[in-house]
Amino acid sequence: MTARALGLFEAVGVELEYMIVAADNLSVLPVADEVLRAAAGEIVSEVEMGRLSWSNELCLHVIELKTNGPAPDFQGLAEAFAADASRINAILAPLGGRLMPGGAHPSMDPARETKLWNHEYSPVYAAYDRIFDCTGHGWSNLQSMHINLPFAGDEQFGRLHAAIRLLLPIMPALAASTPMLDARLTGFMDSRLEVYRSNSRRVPSVTGLVVPEPVFTKADYQRVILDPMYADMAPLDPEGTLRREWLNSRGAIARFERDAIEIRVLDTQERPAADLAVAALVTAALAALCREQFGGFAGQRQWPVEPLAELLMRCVRDADDALIADADYAACLGYTGPTPCTAGDLWRHLAHVLPAPPDGLGEAMRVILEQGCLAKRLTTALGPEPNTARVRSVYERLCACLRDNEAFTSAP
Repeated sequence: MTARALGLFEAVGVELEYMIVAADNLSVLPVADEVLRAAAGEIVSEVEMGRLSWSNELCLHVIELKTNGPAPDFQGLAEAFAADASRINAILAPLGGRLMPGGAHPSMDPARETKLWNHEYSPVYAAYDRIFDCTGHGWSNLQSMHINLPFAGDEQFGRLHAAIRLLLPIMPALAASTPMLDARLTGFMDSRLEVYRSNSRRVPSVTGLVVPEPVFTKADYQRVILDPMYADMAPLDPEGTLRREWLNSRGAIARFERDAIEIRVLDTQERPAADLAVAALVTAALAALCREQFGGFAGQRQWPVEPLAELLMRCVRDADDALIADADYAACLGYTGPTPCTAGDLWRHLAHVLPAPPDGLGEAMRVILEQGCLAKRLTTALGPEPNTARVRSVYERLCACLRDNEAFTSAP
């Protein structure tokens, strides 16, 4: 008997990416294959570890932890991710390594340090590298959290896609954690997304404007997004190696092969409790939009890409301090306070009117809402012109937060 398709908010999937670094100096350490070998007894691309599974990513210095199939809710997930991060740190210790959280390494040199995964599925990664050149920050120096939310049929897909499009521009205001690349402050709170949006500039239709186009049925998604992308890629990928839904690099992508939408604009935080707190608030806000708590579905559908993309870029630069002057946008999220407001104001409003997160996540969210996103806290700790010693000291603190399952606060 065929299993019933999961409907809106009946389950969630979460993926967390971490960088592997040397314990002594935090340099990139490309040993993800050895971690997976230690867990599975051989080098594999994925191994099930109970509630979670571990898998490889594009590069040998990144490992992904993810829910082992759809989870019914967020209860206990932060603890499961924290426990598995500790298990991986224990495997890495004799290899001279440790996990680094956050959305990007602060001083990695991608041109020199990138080593692509060279085991199972390596032809896929080789095709990406041949077409796009993966020795860049947006390819080999980025770690993110993905949220996967299911839908059953076109009507639910349309509602979920409309809600995600509307909320996506302000998601970096909660989750930005990448103020530094190349050992310098970039001026962007979410440097990962700033470089990510130009990853596929050789084939612009792969990423678009990051905010997805306003399409609300499977047929329209195929016609407007997937088919043009596949056609543009065909001369560069005649074998069709990358002709799959996951080639789509927008900030949220439809995965019709598993009837879910995957949200990809959230930087990894300093500990799983912070990631899961972000995921829980984002999901609660999307559920409220889907049930039309703040306004009708028709109003959500009418937003074109350009103003949403412009707002996203403001949040990429300024995170929770990004100004929002459009009262109509704020009203779509139920905000009735004065405008201009900030993206942080909108998230504090949403956190106030939506159900409280599961036990253990409320405190993690309070740190974000009261002290600012992780990028802001890192910037405060780094100071205006951080030297090499200061950068290393701050990012050692960040690694310790993951090891000890503690929040990164503005003050040491």
